[in-house]
Amino acid sequence: MYHIERAIFDIRRGLPVVIRSGEQRLLVQALEGSRSVAALAALSGSRPAMVLTRHRLEAMGLSLKADAACLPLAEQIGEHELHQLALAPGQARSSALLSGLKPAGAAERGAVTLMRRALLVPAALTADVSEQASHAVAEQVRQGQLLEVSAEEALQCLAGAPGMLKRVSEASIPLEDAPHSRFVLFREPDGLREHVAVVIGQPEAQQGPVPLRMHSACLTGDLFGSLRCDCGEQLRNAVADIQGMGGGVLLYLAQEGRGIGLANKLRAYTLQDSGLDTVDADQVLGFGDDERQYAVAVDMLNALSIHQVQLLTNNPLKMAALREGGIEVVSRQALYGSVTDHNHRYLSAKANRAGHFLDDVLESRGH
Repeated sequence: MYHIERAIFDIRRGLPVVIRSGEQRLLVQALEGSRSVAALAALSGSRPAMVLTRHRLEAMGLSLKADAACLPLAEQIGEHELHQLALAPGQARSSALLSGLKPAGAAERGAVTLMRRALLVPAALTADVSEQASHAVAEQVRQGQLLEVSAEEALQCLAGAPGMLKRVSEASIPLEDAPHSRFVLFREPDGLREHVAVVIGQPEAQQGPVPLRMHSACLTGDLFGSLRCDCGEQLRNAVADIQGMGGGVLLYLAQEGRGIGLANKLRAYTLQDSGLDTVDADQVLGFGDDERQYAVAVDMLNALSIHQVQLLTNNPLKMAALREGGIEVVSRQALYGSVTDHNHRYLSAKANRAGHFLDDVLESRGH
């Protein structure tokens, strides 16, 4: 775990790391903040490639069964062309730059997994360490100038470290709609994410399932009242509903933008302004419909000794994830915000593309 934490830190700084898979040594760096392709080629002694996810390639009109694919890069490729390949909505579809595409191996798939964990665009610049460069690279690893991790560690990093969540601090925080509330903060081992359990009333004294809301952080909606989504309204409604049900828990999870992070969420918003819906915009950036991981929520509930819940949600994935983690979802209660001209397209995409239970509220809007 320690090496992966360091690798994520280096990746976010734009530094290369080495991923090991059997005899293969792969130099990897993020597209964001990276050095030039020429510098990577010089260090590795081989021709660099870009690893793109299946979602990104499908957005470019290419069908791929593998999770990711490698694209060899021209020696003189520029920054603009790199970003066209990784981010432009369909503009690289017929480009000659796409020749030589092949399914990614374990090391390459580990590379894009590291990018996703680091909340960067899931596109990695990679280069095999050649036989001629192997000694120099090994020496840099030995001296601590380069970090080496295994492909297996990289592939597992997206799930965090189940069972290793740390309960850090807590305090009473009276809320407008729930005056007897306590905030309990949990931190993930890599230090990147902190999550808060808002304990409303005394749920431990209740008989039967505990009312629960799992709410993914939304800076734009929760704090600034963005009209593009209904997140802020859902958050406040959840607190009031849980208080009205006699108490329960709201898990405030650091999963901005359905798990893609704030920077990528803003990129997706710009793509939506050009006509894409929320699902297609995320796909153009290389992400799936929903990148969130809910093992952390299971760990938080276990730490709070909560094993039976009445879940406030419109999302069937949340119900399935809790049940898979051993939490009994006894029942579900819908939780709506207002449907407006600003968020109608967003909510419709969630219902039609992601299967959220929003038909009732969208139909009422239609009438």
